[in-house]
Amino acid sequence: MLRLPVNKLKHGMILAQSIFNHHGASYLVKGQPITQSYINQLQKIGIPTITVTSSNPNFKLMPPEDVVAEETRADAIEHVYDAFQETEKSGHLDVDMMEDVSEKIIFDLIDRKANLVQLTDIRLHDTYTFGHCVNVAILSSMLGMLCHYTKNELQILTLGALLHDLGKIGVPEEILTKTTRLNPDEFDLIKKHPLAGSDRIHAMENDLPHATLLATIASEHHEHIDGSGYPRGLKGDKIHRFAKIVAIADVYDALTSERPYKKAYTPNIAHNIMCNVTHGQFDPDLLTLFFNNVALYPVGTVLKTDYGYGIVRESAFGKTETPTIVVFANLEGRSIEPYTLDLSTVEDGNRKIQLVIADNELRHFIHELSFDPSMYLQS
Repeated sequence: MLRLPVNKLKHGMILAQSIFNHHGASYLVKGQPITQSYINQLQKIGIPTITVTSSNPNFKLMPPEDVVAEETRADAIEHVYDAFQETEKSGHLDVDMMEDVSEKIIFDLIDRKANLVQLTDIRLHDTYTFGHCVNVAILSSMLGMLCHYTKNELQILTLGALLHDLGKIGVPEEILTKTTRLNPDEFDLIKKHPLAGSDRIHAMENDLPHATLLATIASEHHEHIDGSGYPRGLKGDKIHRFAKIVAIADVYDALTSERPYKKAYTPNIAHNIMCNVTHGQFDPDLLTLFFNNVALYPVGTVLKTDYGYGIVRESAFGKTETPTIVVFANLEGRSIEPYTLDLSTVEDGNRKIQLVIADNELRHFIHELSFDPSMYLQS
């Protein structure tokens, strides 16, 4: 995988991430070949960079399959956009539509239960909330399945995750998309959205099954296990188990998404932050279970390891810190006869990864090697 400036794209490259517009509909779905017309449109709408599967347009590498189909994700984002707009106007929610979205997500996850979470999507700043809610619902539902929840529990959890940020309807757009640090008054306003969302859901309880539990998810998804969260400072078991799950999904998607004030973190950096930096924020057992199913080094990621430079060929459930790689260059960056290495079979394998090669460095590296390591992913 390689993130390129739009002006460096070439006809025939394969898109590795879907791109969604401000109406929640998809501009492009991952796996599509890029044409010059698409490049022109991307420049027009102001998307600076996108991820492709290879810098060589002759390598028709498909992106790895995610936990849900891209069509399911695109339809869900569009429906959530419509639902939020209707709720803001009338105070009512199309419950049937939202339940259908939840059901489709669950069915996709059942059909693709062997897949890991891979690279997700690119969202324009003003559609962030809708794509974010869908991603949180997908990740929460996945974690609920790993907890062996019943279908009814999964439906409630998934719908609650779709609605977890409903309270942001009342937050001014200029605060949601602010590119600099929020001042105390602005942050106080943001911190009101869990209870605002809970109140909106309670107001629809005559039409919304399980409204009380859905409202609980909305109100508690920013609570922390150690009591340092908001709005009530709840601790441990005082936080509902569904809210604990949504909290993990919410932060992971926020960290790995580009925002007006920050670049997207790679999955391995998000893992480090959530597991090692934010002590006391998340349920540790749920967090371990979650990251066992997230590709910390997605297929196509180029790594520097103790064995040399390698490209990730495969990442497996429960071994996401130790993917299988193809080593193609020595530690000095000179090409060698490539060989496959499963890092999970190496003693202390998770310590053998030194760093992920950043996109700028990877572009230079490809130029120096005179070939793209993605060639080793071709079947």
